[in-house]
Amino acid sequence: MPNPRSFELPQEFLIVGAAVQTGLFDALKDSPCTTEELSAKTGTDHRALWTVAEALVALGYLEHDSKKMKLTAEAEEILYNSESEAYTGFSFMHAYNLISSWVRLPEVLQNGKPVPKKQDSAPKDFIKAMSHIAAQSAPALSKYCLQDLPANPAVLDVGGGPLTYARAFAKNGAAVTVMDLPQVIDMMSPELEPDLPIKMVKGDFTEGLPQGPFDVIYLGNVCHIYGEKENQKLFNDAAANLKSGGRLIINDMIRGTGARPAIFGVNMLINTANGGTYTYEEYKTWLENAQFSVFPWQEVGGRQIIRADRQ
Repeated sequence: MPNPRSFELPQEFLIVGAAVQTGLFDALKDSPCTTEELSAKTGTDHRALWTVAEALVALGYLEHDSKKMKLTAEAEEILYNSESEAYTGFSFMHAYNLISSWVRLPEVLQNGKPVPKKQDSAPKDFIKAMSHIAAQSAPALSKYCLQDLPANPAVLDVGGGPLTYARAFAKNGAAVTVMDLPQVIDMMSPELEPDLPIKMVKGDFTEGLPQGPFDVIYLGNVCHIYGEKENQKLFNDAAANLKSGGRLIINDMIRGTGARPAIFGVNMLINTANGGTYTYEEYKTWLENAQFSVFPWQEVGGRQIIRADRQ
């Protein structure tokens, strides 16, 4: 049903996002500052900084004595303590960066074209967001993908640059090949633990996949980026690089199962040329065209999963 509460301006989110973008929290992380010192560190206008900082105090992100500002213990937990259950880091900045595109939805409705991307569209924020979201589901999902397979199965993780699922596959005994765009591989390679059996490969999966055969090909939040033509080619390429009886696992939002996939489809409309969210029946048709046997979709680790086995 309609939710009038969603009509409110997300003021706290916008204030916190601006504080992150201008480096305010990082400047306070290790040393409290006066507002004058903080203004100088961040290159911000003092009056504007003071006004925003006072709002952050009222919201519980900052506190101050008579002279200096510092992060609250709660803000430290959320932003910087990766061991805390409350930790998000700066993963929410991906949503913050999308706001400028979403407010142009009326233009997209008029011309049917996505909002042009800026060159500095914060890929690190996107990767942090994907890693944070995936961390909750990766253990259960990796076990599901690898169940009943022989020891040391070969897994191809397409678009797996954030490494969250790749690490989970490797810790469950798989030899993992991660394929992602060159800039993502360059960014994430230094983060890869050398003792894990993970190989990173640069490439564009719309042009082809690394040569198999693989026991599992995992598509985590990949299919919604593209349309029918690209997905059909991807499934055909996957079939050609899977062992006989190998499995393709699709982790994506399935249209027709609730409001969230439909809303996310609008995000794809705004930000991609022909991406979207798709029904189970659409996936089933494309997969059967590629000679897969398709299982009913199910929820694993809180994610919607479609499994298809190569015939």
